[in-house]
Amino acid sequence: MIIEIKVPSPGESITEVEIASWLVSDGDLVTKDQELAEIESDKATLTIAAEQAGKIKILLEPEVLVEVGAIACTIDTSIVPKEGAEPVTPKAEEKVKTTEESKPDVKEKASVPNELSKVKVSPVAQNIMEDEGWTVEDVVKGLHRISKKELEAVKNNVNSAVSSGLENEPKERALDRNKMSSLRKKLAQRLVAVKQETAMLTTFNEVDMTNIMALRKKYQSLFVEKHGVKLGFMSFFIKASALAMAKHPMVNSMIDGDEIVTPNYVDVSVAVQTPKGLMVPVIRNTESMSLAQIEDTLKQLAVKARAGKISLDEMTGGSFTVTNGGVFGSMLSTPLINPPQSAILGMHNIVERPMAVNGKVEIRPIMYTALSYDHRIIDGKDSVGFLVTLKKMLENPELMLTGGDELEKLVLDL
Repeated sequence: MIIEIKVPSPGESITEVEIASWLVSDGDLVTKDQELAEIESDKATLTIAAEQAGKIKILLEPEVLVEVGAIACTIDTSIVPKEGAEPVTPKAEEKVKTTEESKPDVKEKASVPNELSKVKVSPVAQNIMEDEGWTVEDVVKGLHRISKKELEAVKNNVNSAVSSGLENEPKERALDRNKMSSLRKKLAQRLVAVKQETAMLTTFNEVDMTNIMALRKKYQSLFVEKHGVKLGFMSFFIKASALAMAKHPMVNSMIDGDEIVTPNYVDVSVAVQTPKGLMVPVIRNTESMSLAQIEDTLKQLAVKARAGKISLDEMTGGSFTVTNGGVFGSMLSTPLINPPQSAILGMHNIVERPMAVNGKVEIRPIMYTALSYDHRIIDGKDSVGFLVTLKKMLENPELMLTGGDELEKLVLDL
């Protein structure tokens, strides 16, 4: 029986997708639930799986836009791989054959003198030798006669090796061209639109990470033992941001036509770098989550995003974004807003810097933070106030229990 495998829909509003690559070849024997291809939309990357075992016939070319619902391939279920055996694809057979053919003859290799086996060959020379089918012995025999030129070359190579330890082999000049994926093209369009459609400003502050680092060092093993996940820096920033929204709700707001929409929850989008580009899965209701819950959810979403298994629903609906350029060594940046959101918090690397503490200079681990915001609805008071509140809670994590309020003020009902 012939069954049809159709292109799935990544979301209601998406009508076209791109088949990024086929994971099998035409004519392969596939098993049930085996991944056949990767498809990309402007929102997410998904995979197509085999509904039944059989022989596959590919109908759509890769890197071409196709309509959702189109027949991507067919599977002939009357031809199935033997039970308990891995299906051997034409690609695999060809690879095995090529590998076997490319193996050097053991006798031929053994005939090469030990002295010649120590001769160093540059990558460029090695490629030429492989193309011509030559060995080091063939090259040496082909010289016939050693001249002054060869001796000078040896002398120069020895001196060069002593002085630098590197071969001064010139690199080949080449251009590598790769087609932009649908995901990358859509991301590029959105980034340009942000600059054109928002009145974006960025405000900065610095955070002394001493107490958070001490807290992680002291309780990391107990935290992992109880919750099964490591305590990172991201959860502190996400939780502190959610709590700071209570005092500065405009940072969590967005424009919808002529209205300003302010949700009573904080769904934080977290920027995750993947092989397919930047993705922003959403952690929902962070205002009511613990640090452990945030870390666990973040880990699950990041793994799914990098594996291309994340769904469209898991990347939509965020009200605020946190991005961490510090993992790449960034000292300071002005992150771009993720529309329709109105603000994004940028984290950066932690560097030991001299700080004035109680009239004395001390070396402290400092992180610069940046808040980019849409000035059409967020004023300087809210943007700066938000970062100040965030700074207070991060430098004194116990204030997260009071939403950033000092304990003395709560006692005095101030």
